[in-house]
Amino acid sequence: MNAPAETAPQLEALDETGIGRVLVVVAHPDDPEYGTSAAAAEWTARGIEVGYLLLTTGEAGMQRPPEEAAPLRAQEQRKACTEVGVEHLTILDFPDGMLEYGIELRRAIAREIRRFRPDAVITGSGALVVPWGLDHADHRATGLATIDAVRDADNRWLFTEQLQDEGLAPWGATWLLLTGAEPNCAVEVSEQSVRRAVASLSAHRAYLADLPWHDAPEDLIPGVLAQAGSQAGSPFAVAFQAHRLRA
Repeated sequence: MNAPAETAPQLEALDETGIGRVLVVVAHPDDPEYGTSAAAAEWTARGIEVGYLLLTTGEAGMQRPPEEAAPLRAQEQRKACTEVGVEHLTILDFPDGMLEYGIELRRAIAREIRRFRPDAVITGSGALVVPWGLDHADHRATGLATIDAVRDADNRWLFTEQLQDEGLAPWGATWLLLTGAEPNCAVEVSEQSVRRAVASLSAHRAYLADLPWHDAPEDLIPGVLAQAGSQAGSPFAVAFQAHRLRA
């Protein structure tokens, strides 16, 4: 009897040639921790620098006054970054729950892209409907603004004050990697990176304590990464929709 044929992986490995620096752009503290942080752990272990840009402090996301929540969530995000080797963390002060797509948001993201000079930028798709349901308004605004800001940052005729007054220069990323979209590639991650990703979400201890319905990180994260791994032909992976912006 013939052995069953092996199923070819549905997702190819991301071509990481030339990727030395990655910027993750999200709306809130904890947003990178639902899969992306495993890729961050994998990359930093291999010497790739990863930076996080948070557009808000997440001050409206806890069952306590915003003035208490904001510094607490920033502290927890710093601990989460440490767990996966992320040393570059920038947190802006756009209003949590009221992010609006527009020029000022694009300007702020383009500034960080020009400052950090990433080879790849990771953000959400900006879609209303994502695999886990209806996405948060802040996530949608972040995704759309970042997608546009990646191109804005490469255009010397946009946000010229950053060049003239801040000493920045245009910067063009090679890759735009989207979460919450139909994936076309994956980054395989080790069991150690999975454990570090679990630890990064667990670092948001006070935040998760305010969400009694939330799955335990050690139950949630391995399953998410195993599901992507099943599409990539590996035990664990992080899936992205990749757009190559330049050769």
